[in-house]
Amino acid sequence: MPELLNDQEEQYIDEELVTRLLEEEKPELFREEFLAGHPYDQAKYYEKAGPELRQKIYRYLSPRELAGVFEVSEIPDDEFEGYLAEMDTKYAADMIAQMYADNAVDVLNELDKSQVLTYLALMDDEDAREIKDLLHYEEYTAGSIMTTEYVTIPKNSTVRSAMAILRNAAPEAETIYYIFVTDDENRLAGVVSLRDIIIADESAIIGDIMNERVVSVLVSADQEEVARTMKDYDFLAIPVVDFQQHLLGIITVDDAMDVIEEEASDDYSKLAAVSDMDTLDRNPLSAAKKRLPWLILLTFLGMVTANLMGHFEQTLDRVALLAVFIPLIAGMAGNSGTQSLAVAVRGIATGDIEKESKMKLLFREAGTGLITGTVCGIFVFGLVFIWKHEALLGLLVGAAILGSIFVATVAGSFIPLLMHRLKIDPAVASGPFITTLNDIISILIYLGLATLFISQL
Repeated sequence: MPELLNDQEEQYIDEELVTRLLEEEKPELFREEFLAGHPYDQAKYYEKAGPELRQKIYRYLSPRELAGVFEVSEIPDDEFEGYLAEMDTKYAADMIAQMYADNAVDVLNELDKSQVLTYLALMDDEDAREIKDLLHYEEYTAGSIMTTEYVTIPKNSTVRSAMAILRNAAPEAETIYYIFVTDDENRLAGVVSLRDIIIADESAIIGDIMNERVVSVLVSADQEEVARTMKDYDFLAIPVVDFQQHLLGIITVDDAMDVIEEEASDDYSKLAAVSDMDTLDRNPLSAAKKRLPWLILLTFLGMVTANLMGHFEQTLDRVALLAVFIPLIAGMAGNSGTQSLAVAVRGIATGDIEKESKMKLLFREAGTGLITGTVCGIFVFGLVFIWKHEALLGLLVGAAILGSIFVATVAGSFIPLLMHRLKIDPAVASGPFITTLNDIISILIYLGLATLFISQL
């Protein structure tokens, strides 16, 4: 084991050495050191290097070598254009053409139409045609993230001929662990694993050893549904077909992971009432532009709360002590609603809620709200009684907390379920939005009860 660890340590890129070799313009030594590293480390160095050093990288690496680096990099989508602008246009076109087709499409989708046409015009006809076919698919669908670089085998082939096909196609294929079997009309007929082919007799027919029960997705399927299917079945790849079962491409697990991360980031952004958290904004103005719309909307909702309190001005004037507990009641209701919201949005995102009755979820959350509200209400009643020696005031605050937490919990789960039913992204029911809404509900309950029993206080 110690020797293995030493070998692994040698694979890390010595950034200081690589930088010095670039500055001293020693291309052969740079290539030897840089290309010996893991692609992930190469990509991290490439991103860290400034434009001046990257100009030398473009001179010392071929488009194919840079494509491998570019594919595993974590360059934000809105910065692709800047990196490509650093390169010679023909070099950039060749680099994009050397990427797997689905990754190339991801890059081109972030560029202007004129730039896309320029790069496609500079590519070989075959590469350009393959990328154009994928560009036509609607964004966020299975077609937009699938790759056409895969291996297929005719069902009437022998294992011997299948191995020959694999040897020829493997260098360009994105994965060879699943080999999909097609009939004479390119319809998906089955799937066979690489292991099955290796252990089978060379004279065996692929149609006899393949698995005919193949899970596939339509080219128009939502990418989140595709990623969820791959997660549920633990697939490394899944075939993409049209409505006639013609095989169009495959989606690999790395693309599914990217989708899951993208969707999770999107949901979290909306829960936090931020337009986009996929990338870290280095420009304060850009960050402010994303946050201001939500903040302005929440300001208007806050004005509703202020106006509501104005209607209870006489109650507050008569018993000023009531105002002391408003932040407590509103805060507990907001926290409870946000917890319920998080459970509902996560259940919808993972598909767990589809597997059970929505009414069952609502009743469960209502029960949870009743239990937590009762416990918190009794606890707060005791605190108020010990602090102010006012039993009726304690009962009022405790009852308000019970009612507010119960309503907030039910609202926190009901609103995202309703949005999901109306085909609206449930994450739009963001944390700040639910919290503000629950402020209004809790104040209405608290001051409404106080007005009813004002004569007793």
